Amino acid sequence: MLLAYIDEIGSTGAFIHPSHRRFSDSPAFGYGGFIIPEENARELGAYFAERKKEFFRNEIPSDTDPGRWEKKGSDLLYALVAEERPQNLRLLGSLMKKLRQLNGNLFYYAQEKPTGSPKETNCGPTEFKEREETAMRETLNRIARHADFHDSNVLVMMDQINEKSRIQRLPTMYAHILGRASDYREMRRIVEPPMHIDSELSTNIQFADWICALAKRAIEYQLVQDSRYHWVPNSQPLKAARGLFTYESKLRLYQRAIDDLNHSQILNSERPLFEAIPNNPLTAENMEKLERVRAATFRDQKR
Repeated sequence: MLLAYIDEIGSTGAFIHPSHRRFSDSPAFGYGGFIIPEENARELGAYFAERKKEFFRNEIPSDTDPGRWEKKGSDLLYALVAEERPQNLRLLGSLMKKLRQLNGNLFYYAQEKPTGSPKETNCGPTEFKEREETAMRETLNRIARHADFHDSNVLVMMDQINEKSRIQRLPTMYAHILGRASDYREMRRIVEPPMHIDSELSTNIQFADWICALAKRAIEYQLVQDSRYHWVPNSQPLKAARGLFTYESKLRLYQRAIDDLNHSQILNSERPLFEAIPNNPLTAENMEKLERVRAATFRDQKR
């Protein structure tokens, strides 16, 4: 059996730019993490725990169990990490190398969001909920295909959410798995709907959070012209991720004239979105205007 540990990439809400005071979180939303054979999951968790305890020994409070202490991916991979704490990147690189040794894979599925405020994109709570459900369905489909390729069943686990959200999500995920299984046999590979686990109790869920942080920053680099994360494709330790993503990993672009990004392409230094036009003469101001036109087009199509 395979075990898939996943967490969220970004948020479902509106996005304009990382510097925007309200809509700054992420240009895409989805899920990511890693998949590993069950017999190797404990070894990876133990390795992660030991490295974390060793690496952050000066940050872990003396009265706190090192195993339950968390370092969030957003704090590990902050914007200036390549200059100020390159050792964080080396740590993540070593963990991905260990995952490779244990026959595991990285995974992500994310969908680009229309750029603009909720009013400009005509998106609200209903659309945000639909965005979340669509991303989860695609994530389950792709994990199932990966498991089927390896002739294995898979158990999906994700970070704990509040009880209300869990109760709302569970019937939808269960219905999707059962409903799709009649036409797509690979869905039968998923043993149960995703189980929710408190990240404090699972080092592997904590590692999935770190992978999501990496994917989120790589996606921003690809979708935001003046991204803060130019170090992602140039980091030597992060090259450990290349070739490690599942075949099914994808960044689905929104109404673009270029192909979606797959596998390790989000880590490429080339950015097709901005390099499609040689010597792109657009200023940041004009790029923003084009994004708003695209958002207005999206709004008109929904009417």
